[in-house]
Amino acid sequence: MTQALANGSEYRIGGELAVRRLGFGAMRITGPGVWGPPADRALAKSVLRRALDLGVNLIDTADAYGPGVSEELIAEALHPYPAGLVIATKAGLTRPDAGQWRPNGRPDYLRGALDASLKRLKLECIDLFQLHSPDPKVPFAESVGALAEQQRKGKIRFIGLSNVTTAQLEEARKIVPIVSVKNRYNLSDRASEKVLVACEQAAIAFIPWFPLATGDLTRSGGKLDKVASELGASSGQVALAWLLARSPVMLPIPGTGSLPHLEENCAAASVTLSPEQWRSLDRS
Repeated sequence: MTQALANGSEYRIGGELAVRRLGFGAMRITGPGVWGPPADRALAKSVLRRALDLGVNLIDTADAYGPGVSEELIAEALHPYPAGLVIATKAGLTRPDAGQWRPNGRPDYLRGALDASLKRLKLECIDLFQLHSPDPKVPFAESVGALAEQQRKGKIRFIGLSNVTTAQLEEARKIVPIVSVKNRYNLSDRASEKVLVACEQAAIAFIPWFPLATGDLTRSGGKLDKVASELGASSGQVALAWLLARSPVMLPIPGTGSLPHLEENCAAASVTLSPEQWRSLDRS
């Protein structure tokens, strides 16, 4: 463990997968618009390797990132994987072109997507496989049931959900154990607050996507900048520290294709907010 994450606490996903609470989201190692390969493939792989050097052991990706590119880069950079590294991926959103994200929750599609992810990642079993989004054209129970079937076949260790409501989480839990939920959540967007509370009550990991609002929070000014100045930290680090302090089940996964930004993000694990600072941000 290196200095950047020396003070970061751990969480056990599903009670078994021990991860640092600050992970890495591998969406932005792809090309512009999360489409195609990155301009600098070597840099993208360097970012992945440096994340592990800094103590990260949870990498979140999806078949839709690229599509396929993020998973391929992870395997190129990190396989054979070190012990303790948890790779979480997802299926259920397709990319007809660079500007579209289209749900597809059909069981046959999810089965095929899982097999493709296993091949790209060079794995026989995915530690955490998530339904990327409910498909309004497919009964939710059928999509979740398809993942449960693949779990019984040994291709998935644990199952997670993404972009769901509390009702959908409850429905899924009646079909199969759910160990994580990945919903949009950050200091300025708490629409998933009820889902977070439900995860806390059930000891389910909550993975907030868009944790820095694509950088908007780093430029927000006001209370965030004031607290950052008090702590000698960046506003982005404070926004991540607020998430870590918000709930013990919170696992932020800030993503970047930049080495300096990666190092800055990882250092947020060592930023400690006072109760007064946390409350001032919580009311913002």
